[in-house]
Amino acid sequence: MSNTGNDHHVQLPQEQAGALPRLHHFSLDPFCRRVRLTLAELGVAHELVDESPWLQEERLLALNPAGEVPVWVEPDGTLAAGIYAVTEHIEETRTEAATSLLGTHPAQRAEVRRLLSWFDGRFYMEVSAPVLMEKGIKRLLPQGMGGGAPDTRVLRTAAERLAQHLDLIGRLAEERGLLGGPQLTLADLAAAAHLSVLEYLDALRFHDNEAAKTWYQRIKSRPAFRPLLADRVKNLPPPAIYAALDF
Repeated sequence: MSNTGNDHHVQLPQEQAGALPRLHHFSLDPFCRRVRLTLAELGVAHELVDESPWLQEERLLALNPAGEVPVWVEPDGTLAAGIYAVTEHIEETRTEAATSLLGTHPAQRAEVRRLLSWFDGRFYMEVSAPVLMEKGIKRLLPQGMGGGAPDTRVLRTAAERLAQHLDLIGRLAEERGLLGGPQLTLADLAAAAHLSVLEYLDALRFHDNEAAKTWYQRIKSRPAFRPLLADRVKNLPPPAIYAALDF
């Protein structure tokens, strides 16, 4: 899975590149989901390469010695590994001021970056990571590698923390329309990517927070979200409501 402290750029040999840029990803990793949403919003064509980061396979280790996703590989072999390196690379190579998802002016960009740090840091550590491990990865791992039943105490704590984070999301959405301001930004995509993982794992409860729920419905209804709603992980099916836009 992802770790935001292991970002880097390298140049691969030309023969390892492809006709389209490739995103090496795990479909339930929230950082990979954020990259996919970003690419879809910007209309960037790309190929997806499925990875299982917990297996530490040679293919992924050759691209990123940390063994983590996302990893982005350009047709010329340029490689960016880690959510921040990939985000910055896409921002530098695929956007202009008018299309930037970081915001339209320095103050807004600073706020969007603050929110990215919040969701990629506190939200991930307090909610996404424990839920993904307990309800996702443990079900994909054999017993000898740490697989097994989820720890309900961990899940209860994550649910309590989720309610606190939803309060922040709901308040920002009510005050600003969207999280980083009146227009869509990476802050919205980051938060929605995390919530979508929880939803897939049947761990998303809004606790009567209508503002947060309405905001999520708005983001989930965007065309860029449709590929995520079609995701299915072998031996780990989502609940029926996962693909629903009205919930």
